[in-house]
Amino acid sequence: MRAVPPPLWALAFLAATYGLSALPPCRELPSMETRPLGVIVIAGALLLLAVAMVQFRLANTQLLPNSPTNNALVTNGVFSVSRNPMYLAMTLFTLGGALWLGRPLMLLAPLMMFAVANWVFIPFEEEKMRRQFGEAFDAYKNRVRRWL
Repeated sequence: MRAVPPPLWALAFLAATYGLSALPPCRELPSMETRPLGVIVIAGALLLLAVAMVQFRLANTQLLPNSPTNNALVTNGVFSVSRNPMYLAMTLFTLGGALWLGRPLMLLAPLMMFAVANWVFIPFEEEKMRRQFGEAFDAYKNRVRRWL
């Protein structure tokens, strides 16, 4: 599963739940009038993702979770509030997409994104960071929550 980049998982979950929501009997579900809220959530998610990516670039460290090493342990800015702001942003993006399209079944997409991030990607990355940064990562992990 880790061979597929996390953003592709987010898009795949949105596409899959959109497709399922078009099948009977799901298409008979009433739509939600949540488009404006969806736009706001998507915009917030993209802003959070952009800020986190800029912080990684400024620290001259790798964005890809499967890179063998990282040049720096980023703990400031948005990373002082969440250890995983990029995964949080991707999960919020899928929520925003579901709200924007107004299909109730699509609310499964953020749950699936959360599950894959929380139980597939994050443990792998945290173990890698612990091996590489040792006590500094342990202190960071004790100070900052995984999500919020």
